[in-house]
Amino acid sequence: MRHPGKWAAETADGGSRFTGRAVLGSKTKDIVPRLGPGSIPVIDHENLDRVTAETLVESGVGAVVNAAGSSTGLYPNLGPFILARAGVYLLDGVGGEVFHLLSDGEEIDLRDDGVFRDGELVATGEHLDLRKAERCLRESRAGVGLALEDFAQNTVEFMRREQDILFSSLEVPGPLAREIRGRHVLVVVRGYDYRQDLAALGPYLRGQRPFIIGVDGGADAVLDSGWKPHLVFGDMDSVSPEALRSADYVLVHGYPGGPAAGESPGTGNGALSGAAEGCAGETERAAPGMERVEGAGIEAAGVLSAPGLSEDMAILIAEQSGAELIVAVGTHVGLVEFLDKKRKGASSTFLTRLKAGPLLVDAKGVSKLYPRRASAGQLAAIVIAGLVAVSAVVVSSEQVAEIFQLLALKLRLMLGI
Repeated sequence: MRHPGKWAAETADGGSRFTGRAVLGSKTKDIVPRLGPGSIPVIDHENLDRVTAETLVESGVGAVVNAAGSSTGLYPNLGPFILARAGVYLLDGVGGEVFHLLSDGEEIDLRDDGVFRDGELVATGEHLDLRKAERCLRESRAGVGLALEDFAQNTVEFMRREQDILFSSLEVPGPLAREIRGRHVLVVVRGYDYRQDLAALGPYLRGQRPFIIGVDGGADAVLDSGWKPHLVFGDMDSVSPEALRSADYVLVHGYPGGPAAGESPGTGNGALSGAAEGCAGETERAAPGMERVEGAGIEAAGVLSAPGLSEDMAILIAEQSGAELIVAVGTHVGLVEFLDKKRKGASSTFLTRLKAGPLLVDAKGVSKLYPRRASAGQLAAIVIAGLVAVSAVVVSSEQVAEIFQLLALKLRLMLGI
């Protein structure tokens, strides 16, 4: 179904035409805050993933121009299908030169398979409609076995390098570890179905008040759900300054062997201090996310250097700190999810789950253990149903009816009516 009010016209031969403001960005997540109805994101995203596609749909855009191939057939990525099903016009594979030919903010026209500016053809690609997107999805599913085989081989290979995850200790700051010890910990990643999982966990959050770790953009997901992250951890490539400033602790995921790896940060208001000190150039190399943290106005933050994904290290922080239970929201567990994240293997995730063991619980499992409480409407419906049942009994029983009649008569005598 097309987005109403966004399609300017149809061409004479019945094709589609869309006019809007070009918003250029090689990284889709960097331009999402600037998107809205009437804007056309011009991206460079090979094998468009599900989360990105859902974000584009939610932003209200009616068309997307992709310089790369949105579905190469390597694995069954759902992005193109999600856009097409939502009525978003996807012009695919226009080539990287489009970023040099167009300027950010200028008005462009999309007509069938072409990008036009002031009536002049700028670039051409292929319009992926719903029929084509479905065909690409079917064809890529047929070859998923090869992708799985490569993925498994890469996982085993990287496990040999990262096996220290099972035996090594992380440099978790003492105050942070003491605050986590003995508590439930909620680790939030902006992955598949994270919004639904957080919504379902409302009763659990209110009842347990867990320590909340937002991994990169997961911190914004926590804020959007009406909660506050206690710790923001990750390489900081997708977290907002507001989420960083809202946290009690900020810990940047650094590269192993960097100058900050062996330092133990202390505490501060909204951040951890200590590991950010020293040579600025070397610290930036060890933890590129530190620059974004400082840009948010946080003068000091900690650095934790470790191999593997940030979401896995967040789980290990909770495990090592003595968490009673670790609840994961939006973490990546399936082949397609890892390939969507451009990961060739899942070594750190596999090793992390081995180490965390029974402490780690999937969010959907916890939501079933904590069913939602009945709403006011549901309670009213129960009361009405009960009254109907009582009325039915009264009507069907002569003895009960006589009792109610005697009670009514006595009440009238007492009131003198």
